[in-house]
Amino acid sequence: MPTPPHRGLHTLLAWYFVAIWGSGFIATKIGIQHAAPLTFLSVRFAIGVACLIPFVWLTRPRWPASGMQWIHVALAGLLMHAMHLSGSHYSQYLGLSAGIVAVLLCIQPLITALVAARWMQERLSRPQWLGVFAGLAGVTLIVWHKIDVREATLGSLIAVGFALAGVTAGALYQRIFCPQVDLRAAAMVQFAATLVVLTPLALMFEDNSVRWSWPLIGAIFYLVFGASLLGLSAWHYLMRHGGATRVTSLVYLTPAFAIVPEYLWFGVVPSLLSWAGIVITCFGVALLVWRRGGKVRSP
Repeated sequence: MPTPPHRGLHTLLAWYFVAIWGSGFIATKIGIQHAAPLTFLSVRFAIGVACLIPFVWLTRPRWPASGMQWIHVALAGLLMHAMHLSGSHYSQYLGLSAGIVAVLLCIQPLITALVAARWMQERLSRPQWLGVFAGLAGVTLIVWHKIDVREATLGSLIAVGFALAGVTAGALYQRIFCPQVDLRAAAMVQFAATLVVLTPLALMFEDNSVRWSWPLIGAIFYLVFGASLLGLSAWHYLMRHGGATRVTSLVYLTPAFAIVPEYLWFGVVPSLLSWAGIVITCFGVALLVWRRGGKVRSP
């Protein structure tokens, strides 16, 4: 477990990840209004690779030491980026609102808890299990005013299920097979692998038209730098310094941070039910993270 001097940094990184990942749903909503999902993602990762090239050249990261490590890093990236993001983007493109996508992806901690308990020897106490379900219930309340069953087409549900499988598998895969990889090198390898996979798919299945605008440019750079580079680096750093379930429980807070930018950009006013959901969500996360005496629990 982290020593006391590191806890302040871990807390800062955790809150940064929660804020940037939650607001990223709104940036995605803006982006897919100007380009089809795979085209939008291809442009996003092309810009990411272009920005990373001079960065890794200047900082000289430690690259994977063997061919198998290169494969592990690339596969983790394809799960976290190509699979997760393409499914998430397409679910919104096919009609699901950003809020519904956020709440469905928040099932991830429950799946992670089951996987970690079964195969990673991470046992959860009864209060922690209560936290899992309380967090999910709170997220449901946060986005309750947006839910419209007619939006949930079979295609959109398949897409969000695809995204959920990708982000869950990717987080655990990176933690197991890439525990010490240099995050700078990992970002470069994973961005390049995602670009190589998604670009041909975009060329084959989409018209590739991009309606350039300042909102689109802002969304791309927000997602490239804020979410993909800094956000995921913070996520993986935290995954290395705590239990898988405890860290992924932070996902429960992301829809709360989608409320304010959605209000500012789209004029969606949060309801009292949403604020009640924020309180319940924070309570659920607290149950997952804390134990008696105010200390961080290691599952």
